Amino acid sequence: MTGTDDDFKIELRGDVTVELVKHSAADSDVLFAARVSTVGEQSLDELKKDPERSKGLINYLMRDRHGSPFEHNSMTFFISAPIFVFREFMRHRVGWSYNEESGRYRELQPVFYVPDTSRKLVQQGRPGKYEFVAGTEEQHQLVSESMAESYRGAYRTYQQMLEAGVAREVARSVLPVGLYSSMYATCNARSLMHFLGLRTQHELAKVPSFPQREIEMVGEQMEAAWAELMPLTYAAFNANGRVAP
Repeated sequence: MTGTDDDFKIELRGDVTVELVKHSAADSDVLFAARVSTVGEQSLDELKKDPERSKGLINYLMRDRHGSPFEHNSMTFFISAPIFVFREFMRHRVGWSYNEESGRYRELQPVFYVPDTSRKLVQQGRPGKYEFVAGTEEQHQLVSESMAESYRGAYRTYQQMLEAGVAREVARSVLPVGLYSSMYATCNARSLMHFLGLRTQHELAKVPSFPQREIEMVGEQMEAAWAELMPLTYAAFNANGRVAP
């Protein structure tokens, strides 16, 4: 969902943006790294001679959790999402690099998150054993209207402080975590698999996970991009229960 509040010109979004901006990632990267320990350096032509053997090797590495060969690649994503998504992202530190836009150095734009009607709103059950169910039409309306009103007031206050000469790094304190931010995130296949194992739900997962929907939306798009780059590695990940090696 996207929209504009004409009263104070705030943009309301219910989606996330994920773009693969550069990469050096292929199944052959895994094979190069794995085979150097037993046969030394190989050319790409040699790796292509026996595709079934290559597929089997990748599956073996995944199944028996020989993880380091999956680190010799790189993917950089541009991500635009609410700040609270990035706070969850920062829990993933091994094999990740981040650079996020700064509210100290630039004026933050009035783009805010409001969940669309597909977002389940109601939590049922006790902590550690709960589920989310769809909200009513009235609950969705309450959420949308209340968030828009709160965002509008917060951004108005932010602008008033800037106009009064208050430093950006001070004025930004009034802005909520529903504000959109952007960052570049760089990872390798192994670190991405750890991320996906925790931040997505999947029927093939041996270990169930219960991610917040908004970060799962990011994970789903990252997963789709990675699957095209490294199809053999991706297939082995799914075939072995989506457990990172």
